[in-house]
Amino acid sequence: MTRRWLGLGSLLLLLALAGAWLLRSMEDTAQGSMNGVAAQAAGDALQRGEYLARAGNCRHCHTQRGGASYAGGRALETPFGTVYSSNLTPDSGTGIGLWSAQDFWQALHQGRSRDGHWLLPAFPYGNFTFVSRADSDALYAFLRSVPAVLQANRSHALAWPFNSQWALGLWRGLFFRAQEFLPDASRSADWNRGAYLVQGLGHCSACHAQRNALGASGDATALAGGMIAVQDWYAPSLAARPVNGAPQRETEETVQLLHSGISAHAAVSGPMADVVLHSTQYLEPSDLQAMVRYLKDLPSGPDANLPVRNAEKPDPGANPAGARLYREHCAQCHGDEGQGVALAYPALAGSAAVNLASPVNLVQIVLNGGFAPATGANPRPFGMPPFALSLSDHEIAAVLSFVRTAWGNRAAEVTPHDVDRLRGHAR
Repeated sequence: MTRRWLGLGSLLLLLALAGAWLLRSMEDTAQGSMNGVAAQAAGDALQRGEYLARAGNCRHCHTQRGGASYAGGRALETPFGTVYSSNLTPDSGTGIGLWSAQDFWQALHQGRSRDGHWLLPAFPYGNFTFVSRADSDALYAFLRSVPAVLQANRSHALAWPFNSQWALGLWRGLFFRAQEFLPDASRSADWNRGAYLVQGLGHCSACHAQRNALGASGDATALAGGMIAVQDWYAPSLAARPVNGAPQRETEETVQLLHSGISAHAAVSGPMADVVLHSTQYLEPSDLQAMVRYLKDLPSGPDANLPVRNAEKPDPGANPAGARLYREHCAQCHGDEGQGVALAYPALAGSAAVNLASPVNLVQIVLNGGFAPATGANPRPFGMPPFALSLSDHEIAAVLSFVRTAWGNRAAEVTPHDVDRLRGHAR
């Protein structure tokens, strides 16, 4: 009898132990699954934050040449002096290591730093104010994951009174208002996605809008074109209409241009080459298509600050010197009739860039060379050598005047003074 009770007790004990083990195993499995889900969610958030940082071109501005990524120190020249980008790494002393997600959101949405002081508008919070809180948090999470770098922020070198908070407060009162992106219910989700990217993280109006004497560019939808301060490049209008009679590109070709830096009829150069190199080549095709569709739907209108010129067809035969220089220096790549070579050398006949009222971009390219970015889709782009040392101001003006009046192009002629000013002699 005693043995029977001992055997039964042992069996019950074994069953209890087995049950406890099974319960613990189930709890561990559930906890492991929850940890796995949490880890996957965290990984997805970091990946999304990195993508958003690409869309905002954050690394390019917040990394000095040869320096650590996101550690700041890059000099940004403005008409009011030099601004140095800040350290965005999670270093507690010099970066954003002590910042909360709310602090970071405040910087994007309101243009206000963690300690409460107003940020300079060289940081385009006029656009970033449209970034959603969810995207701000994802960006913050990603930046917290990059290696911390101990690098003190440099003091800005701005002329008085632009280095004062009271002047900045007055500027903000006139030109800045914190906003949020409000989707247009009458538009498609694709259109609204494009509007969100163009107006917000893409901050396209930072370059493609005319600025007033105080550096303000109106609102994030003002994309009628304008000179890029200090850099002496013209960011053309993004309004959906042909430029001076040049044929408008198809959506697919513009998407290709933003993805690879080159398309069948064009190639990016100058500041836009940096945008493609560091930002748009990494965006999903669906986002690029959304952006282009939004831009193509912008209200048509005349250029904001440069009128259409040479409405009457000019006579390229009146410029024999320009024609000769074109044959000697340009025709081998761009063709005898300006037809170019698809995906290698841009066509000049009917080119929107050639027909812009402002010739500054063409002069810059001839003086300093034209170089498309080396992208994943176009890793070995063809380039154009600089002619600053081999051609005079008069010769560059002559050849560009020929290009802008030949093969149906109807742009105004270029003067030696146009070239001289950009070469630096007239500054």
